[in-house]
Amino acid sequence: AALHAWIDGGAGDGRAVRANEAAWAGIPLWPRTLQPLAGSHTRVVLPGGPAPVPWLVAPMAYQRAVHPDGEAAMAVAAAAQGAGFVLSCQSSTPLDEVARLFLGDPGRGPLWFPQPDPYTDAALLARAEAAGVEAIVMTVDAPLQGPRDAERAAGWRVPPGVAAVNLPPAAAPSLDALLAASATPDTLRRWRALTRLPLLVKGVLHPADAVAAVEAGADGLIVSNHGGRQLASAVSTARALPAVLAAVRGRVPVLVDGGLRRGEDAVKALAL
Repeated sequence: AALHAWIDGGAGDGRAVRANEAAWAGIPLWPRTLQPLAGSHTRVVLPGGPAPVPWLVAPMAYQRAVHPDGEAAMAVAAAAQGAGFVLSCQSSTPLDEVARLFLGDPGRGPLWFPQPDPYTDAALLARAEAAGVEAIVMTVDAPLQGPRDAERAAGWRVPPGVAAVNLPPAAAPSLDALLAASATPDTLRRWRALTRLPLLVKGVLHPADAVAAVEAGADGLIVSNHGGRQLASAVSTARALPAVLAAVRGRVPVLVDGGLRRGEDAVKALAL
């Protein structure tokens, strides 16, 4: 029950998780017929390279809590399907091992790695580059975990033997330290200067933040409310996506996550 609460639950009473899913489900498709289809394909070009299909596995922490093979199995499965893979910085499998498995499949999508500023240092960034990571994702909406009622009620704890093996041990920061170190456009410029890789900003919902990220050097944006796991009343990503796209005006690629459950939802995202 505790494991299920961790996987399936969301911030507060879970309303943002439900809103995400309902927002995508509530968008109707208006099918066209009598259209030329010769040469159609699912390929897209993403930061870091081309991809056979227009989706990636989003970063999810501590996957060995669910299965002993954890992120290694997820990487192999994603590569086999032609999907991209975003390895969580809280991966319970070493970055180098996951990269080796994923990058060995010629039919794969791109491999990305998140940097949760400010608590990840340049040494891990260099290690990611050396492992073959093809883009860096700067996660800006999760300086600490949002309160989740279901997890608290079930008593969820990371199981013994499972840890964020790519991160050094760190004491929990104080509130003052979190506020002082919150991500800003200057933070993004600093990370932009540290890597030659494409840099995407994940956790963007407001169009003004999208513009600020692009002007600070972002190579792409991920419209995300962390799967509804950070703020219970956060706007759904299906609702936020059109506003962000209008603000960005095609200057950088824009991706979206949160609440997508079926291939139909990916079609809707692409149509938007």
